[in-house]
Amino acid sequence: MLTGFARAFRTPDLRKKLLFTLGIIVVYRVGTHIPIPGVNYKAVQTCVTEASGNQGLFGLVNMFSGGALLQITVFALGIMPYITASIILQLLTVVIPRLEALKKEGQAGTAKITQYTRYLTLALAVLQGTGLVATARSGALFSGCSAAGQIVPDQAIFTTITMVICMTAGTTVVMWLGELITDRGIGNGMSILMFISIAATFPSALWAIKKQGKLADGWIEFGTVILVGLVMVGLVVFVEQAQRRIPVQYAKRMIGRRSYGGTSTYIPLKVNQAGVIPVIFASSLLYIPALVAQFSGGNSGWKSWVQQNLTRGDHPIYITLYFLLIVFFAFFYVAISFNPEEVADNMKKYGGFIPGIRAGRPTAEYLSYVLNRITWPGSLYLGLIALVPTVALVGFGASQNFPFGGTSILIIVGVGLETVKQIESQLQQRNYEGFLR
Repeated sequence: MLTGFARAFRTPDLRKKLLFTLGIIVVYRVGTHIPIPGVNYKAVQTCVTEASGNQGLFGLVNMFSGGALLQITVFALGIMPYITASIILQLLTVVIPRLEALKKEGQAGTAKITQYTRYLTLALAVLQGTGLVATARSGALFSGCSAAGQIVPDQAIFTTITMVICMTAGTTVVMWLGELITDRGIGNGMSILMFISIAATFPSALWAIKKQGKLADGWIEFGTVILVGLVMVGLVVFVEQAQRRIPVQYAKRMIGRRSYGGTSTYIPLKVNQAGVIPVIFASSLLYIPALVAQFSGGNSGWKSWVQQNLTRGDHPIYITLYFLLIVFFAFFYVAISFNPEEVADNMKKYGGFIPGIRAGRPTAEYLSYVLNRITWPGSLYLGLIALVPTVALVGFGASQNFPFGGTSILIIVGVGLETVKQIESQLQQRNYEGFLR
């Protein structure tokens, strides 16, 4: 693998793409440390130190922003508005016929959907930026911090608008940087920025576990966490690469003097067809009741129940709901992202068939049956991986944002594998051996 990287850097055009991508990553990381106007930087640092990893409701978003959210910097919102906009557009494609028609138009339709995603990203950035500023002004961003009320000393309307505009502009720049990596770098720009954001939080989270440890000055806990992380990475790589290959045979046709078809191929159905989306959906849905309870006044019964049962990651009710939601969203996302009837119609149109299965409706039913069978182990695997932070809470006394948690590991491994494949394909185009020999 190291030889493959050396060959990549020895190839002039590929070396330029790699160096350009590294330059964009440096710019992105610099932007995550530039505070926006109107924020008391010392008060923010005081509250971040007092929080010491217990980030509560904002932990997931803070992870996706590379720690910039709780620092209230220019790139505080990070890539999260774009991710949310992409998921919303993907869901709406199934519901709105106009978007479904655009998706079938090919490259022109995809470009139009991408433009809609950008507009929706800006709208969500304004909405999320306003919510973040309001939360920081009220002191709820760091509940229990002595300096929480001093984070935004000037609460004039002009200062608030300036802060929201700065964070919205920061999200636009992040979106532009991701597209630059896609166009002029090694590709997969948005995913690479997400990868960097999550990986940037690993060193501090691991060192916090070492400082909190009691065995051999914390080195035993530190080594155990590293070992568990390596085992999890190996497990995730194994499952992410697993797929069910359904054989497809194309009938031979004679058109004039030429023979067409007669080839054999397969439809790859991944065990984890939904990726990390179910974990993000489940986490976001469970944050809503706790967020509403945090901002609601009074001392009602439902508020006390939510605060007792849905804010602690190691509570049995929270664990059960989290696991069931992940399984549900795994089936839901697979159902809207893979259409067996459409695949069966396309196969029939081009003369393809699955050996032993009649074309048309029987093929669609067979594909649906196989997809349901392999989605069960995929959804259970996602649920078990997502519960790793809970084990860490009990075993190591770590925060809920455990560095080797389900969401972070799935994204890190998924993006890492995709990036390696991108570089490998470009190496193989130049008659070099790839990484995975």
